[in-house]
Amino acid sequence: MQALLLEDDSVLSSEIALFLESRSIKTDKAEDGEVFLNMFTDKAYDIFLLDINVPKINGLEICKTIRETNSETPIIIISAYDGIEEKKEAFLHAADDYLVKPFLLEELLLRINSQMRRLTPKTEEVEKIVIEDLEIFPEDSKVFRSGEEISLTVKEFQLLVLLARANGRTLSKQYISDEVWKNQFQSTNNAIEVYINFLRKKIDKNFKTKLIHTRPGFGYYLSPL
Repeated sequence: MQALLLEDDSVLSSEIALFLESRSIKTDKAEDGEVFLNMFTDKAYDIFLLDINVPKINGLEICKTIRETNSETPIIIISAYDGIEEKKEAFLHAADDYLVKPFLLEELLLRINSQMRRLTPKTEEVEKIVIEDLEIFPEDSKVFRSGEEISLTVKEFQLLVLLARANGRTLSKQYISDEVWKNQFQSTNNAIEVYINFLRKKIDKNFKTKLIHTRPGFGYYLSPL
């Protein structure tokens, strides 16, 4: 991560830079607004840290200038001004956070990390059903057992997912018929028995632990027990 710090107090600036770099945040320093803008145009940064009361161009003007071309990179104001008007001005200039001096360097790090998390895109988790060594990926229509991919027909896959999502509960033939076939098949419950047998041959036959079970008079369930 790369930060650009605007701070005219050389001691504080060095302390902040050394601390952030010890936390893997490379930090460039600018002692006045003009130097900052020159550095801003020369390199891409992940976050900006701005004091307000600095020579030549103050931090709020810098914040405004940044936002004219960059609406995404987080800006944290670090200032001795703790009045509500200064804070209001900072946020009106589209700053993302405001930290009042003196502050703990650990708190600055927390604020930086918070802003970076906000920018990190959230990845959608792929649904995965796991029962013992059986892995089912409903969205991709894929099934693995002990790492071996198993090829299923559409109906076989629908039946397997239905049983797996029942979490070990016994499903009646009527329920299975309603959910998988929508009561559209012409034959009797024998069709379900046939597909259960298809699944057993593909899911259980070559494995020691059997997962697909019959509860006589009630229906079928999927469980390692």
